[in-house]
Amino acid sequence: MRMQLPLIRTSSESHPGGRSALTCRFRCGDACFHEAPNTSANEYVGDVIAGALSRRSVMRAAAVVTVAGAAGAGLAAPAVAAENGAAGAAGATTYKPGTSKGARGLRFTAVAPNTADAVTVPDGYKQNVVIRWGEPILRGAPAFDPEKQTAAAQAGQFGYNNDFLALLPLPGERNKQLLVANHEYTDEVLMFRGYDAANPTREQVEIAWAAHGLSAVVVEGDRRTGKLTAVSRHPLNRRVTATTEFRVTGPAAGSDLLKTSADPTGTKVLGTLNNCAGGVTPWGTTLHGEENFNQYFANASRATDKRYGIGTAASERKWERFDKRFDVAQEPNEVHRFGYVVELDPYDPSSTPRKHTALGRFKHEGATVRLTHDGRPVIYTGDDERFDYFYKFVGSKRMKHGTSRAVREHNLSLLDEGTLYVAKLTGDSPAIEIDGTGKLPSDGEFDGSGEWIPLATATAKGAVSHVEGMTADEVFVFTRLAGDKVGATKMDRPEDIEPNPHSGKVYVALTNNTNRGIGTNAKADEANPRGANKHGHVLELTERWNLADSTRFAWSLFLVAGDPNDPATYFAGFPKDKVSPISCPDNVAFDPYGNLWISTDGAQLGYHDGLFGVATKGDRRGELKQFLTMPIGAETCGPIVQDRRVLVAVQHPGEISGASVEKPASAWPDGPGTYVRPSVVAVWRADGEDIGV
Repeated sequence: MRMQLPLIRTSSESHPGGRSALTCRFRCGDACFHEAPNTSANEYVGDVIAGALSRRSVMRAAAVVTVAGAAGAGLAAPAVAAENGAAGAAGATTYKPGTSKGARGLRFTAVAPNTADAVTVPDGYKQNVVIRWGEPILRGAPAFDPEKQTAAAQAGQFGYNNDFLALLPLPGERNKQLLVANHEYTDEVLMFRGYDAANPTREQVEIAWAAHGLSAVVVEGDRRTGKLTAVSRHPLNRRVTATTEFRVTGPAAGSDLLKTSADPTGTKVLGTLNNCAGGVTPWGTTLHGEENFNQYFANASRATDKRYGIGTAASERKWERFDKRFDVAQEPNEVHRFGYVVELDPYDPSSTPRKHTALGRFKHEGATVRLTHDGRPVIYTGDDERFDYFYKFVGSKRMKHGTSRAVREHNLSLLDEGTLYVAKLTGDSPAIEIDGTGKLPSDGEFDGSGEWIPLATATAKGAVSHVEGMTADEVFVFTRLAGDKVGATKMDRPEDIEPNPHSGKVYVALTNNTNRGIGTNAKADEANPRGANKHGHVLELTERWNLADSTRFAWSLFLVAGDPNDPATYFAGFPKDKVSPISCPDNVAFDPYGNLWISTDGAQLGYHDGLFGVATKGDRRGELKQFLTMPIGAETCGPIVQDRRVLVAVQHPGEISGASVEKPASAWPDGPGTYVRPSVVAVWRADGEDIGV
């Protein structure tokens, strides 16, 4: 008998996807409790698959078997653990998915799922906090004092809620690297004692502006261990905030849709907001995706605003009280200047960051890069919203090699010319064989083919729209509507999308969609094998002929997340009694051996979020092992997996419903009596050898 999944609960303690109400409130403006912005009649990916009549897939994969879902259990009481070394796990299960044996790069003893208030790492591994929210990184910035914080101080200190991380080389500076971090959003109730959400002060708002954005900070490695330490006041250290000047580039720069009273040219923007994941370019810059920018704006009324989830009333943070640009009624075009991919040159602290309109405007989870055979950039990016799309940009200009100013300026323009595409997926199985229970079709596989539909092309001479009824400017500013018009495939929150540098295969993290199958929403289907999909899955995509600029691809389900004891789960065919449980895949990365590493956000299994490694090839393909777990309320972000070091961003620790400065839910990272602080953590093997080998 098919199990019925519970409907979404609307209490303050249980939000969709396992997130706390506090996370939903400050991170995305309770997006899951509003109508999904995509009300188009486009085929949902499941409808496409269920309606397919033939089998012509290029790529093969085994599949999911039965559809079921189990409600997540409650969290155990916190147990504060030591910063260094593997922490004891309060409430940990006895689940052991194998030993230190495994695929190369994954030869560690998997961490048991747990609810400890600590970063828990495998036996034989150590860790340290690299940098915390509020630590000074610029010259003149004071030491962190949360009771006397000012906007000026925060502008020189490491920002809040670190997400994406990049670690770049520093030639000529021994044992030093340049760390770049996103600061996605702020938790005012955890930042300010006595915070009144209905009446924030100007100082609190300006501190929040300064806590958003990006940080660049030099870090120094200990030659004897994997420990990293921030180098304060290094000349390359930099803060980019919600008030930093940005240059708008690409086809929509100067468009009437981007002009405001403060910027009649439509080419200058103050700040970047809600930067989630990102990417590192082969030419030495970093990319940052503006995601849930909609929540910062108030008093919207247009259909285009509704499609982007922009509210009609006051915003949560009330920023519009202190700057009219956040009031859509007063500055209708300001909101059109957010929702882009940002490019930063971290090696030039005086450079002006850029917003690339050619990559489209939507809730960018991130932006990752692959080069074509002739050196042109291809950017993959997902729109993190229920029933929205994922995209690809193919540049028309070739990357140049060298370090001269002319070469660097040329490479900084690579993302301004090219074609923006959106994905449409087609399935392989007869409709009669897709009955919604998860029973395998007769061919024994869940897979299909797809095409990249062109939306618009930007050139040095101008831009051309490929969408009937929309100008090029409209395509680049209202990209979601362009996707609607061309019939792009609705997906379950496409988040990080990363090409494997070893194989070229592209992996799409689909975090969850608890609205699936609820009411009139699309039901369970071949590519999304759960109704009320709360655990998510990972899609594996292969470009035709493995060419990055191909307009066709094949796809299959690589991983269907959840408890391995649930018959609905699938781990690329690997025995499920030898894998870790995983829920809500979010950011992904690759290690030197081509293994996929997955960080989770809002896991719904009763345990904390974590970081997992999974083999993508060979006889251990699908072997998934948990490498670390998060403290109470925290999400795993920005994983970097090097030969001898793993970095993660511990985002929003203590973000539990009802928590505040006065009533903290977590004591991480500094113990009882201190403010809970988002931080970056480094992990290494105690014996100094390579990770997982």
